[in-house]
Amino acid sequence: MIQAGIFNLLTAKRIAPPGMYLVDDEDTEVLLPNKYIPEDMLIDDEINVFIFYDSEDRMTATTVKPKIELHQFAGLTVKDVTPFGAFMDWGLEKDLLVPFSEQDRRMQRGSTYLIYLYFDETTERLVGTSRVHKQLERDNVDLKQGEEVDLLLGDATDLGIKVVVNNKYDGLLYHGEIFKTLQLGERRKGYVKTVRDDGKIDVSLEKQGYQNVEPNAQKILDKLKANGGFLPLHDKSSPDMIQTHLEMSKKTFKKAIGALYREKVIRLEGKGIHLN
Repeated sequence: MIQAGIFNLLTAKRIAPPGMYLVDDEDTEVLLPNKYIPEDMLIDDEINVFIFYDSEDRMTATTVKPKIELHQFAGLTVKDVTPFGAFMDWGLEKDLLVPFSEQDRRMQRGSTYLIYLYFDETTERLVGTSRVHKQLERDNVDLKQGEEVDLLLGDATDLGIKVVVNNKYDGLLYHGEIFKTLQLGERRKGYVKTVRDDGKIDVSLEKQGYQNVEPNAQKILDKLKANGGFLPLHDKSSPDMIQTHLEMSKKTFKKAIGALYREKVIRLEGKGIHLN
């Protein structure tokens, strides 16, 4: 069965003026327009194609990888706002509709929002929604403290930045854990700090505790080498200055330089760190 919103492995069956018709195991046909046909493709060849609906709501195949797939989340930008809703740029020739009823707040042209893609059984169309909180699981969260996870960054709140964890769970990255510039829709590696009683997950961009020292110690060494063996930082430096130079918290910085000092890799003199 050919399914819209995902990649399908199909077989080339016949060629017609508009393109090549592909079939699945049930001999259901879908058109791959001429502009997407690989030059060396022959009848009976298999090809992996993404299925979407064109401007006339016909199921169509493409070799283009979209910015979002079925039951996934992504940061998408509004191309236009019409009486039907907002049309998002998802990398395909026909833009993705987010109806007004599926907007967490009214969308503005040129702005980026976190979107979830689903199939609307009523209209039989692929539709986007910015009401992503409804799609996130909070029961039986199968994650452990310290576990590495994939993060998709969402909206900022007073407490921090909302994140989608492993394309599945509801998480929060606190402002106090952020030491670099982040963008909505950006994907990052992160680490589980706490799974709360309400099923939400507190995450960090850095490993917690002693595990975090080694990679950051190496980062400091790399910065020292790049700056002629000196950095104008010490244990009295402000958190902002440390963030500017190293993109890490002061707590992490102090642990890292402590480890380097014990190994006699660095010396702390005057107004900064010197490489031995």
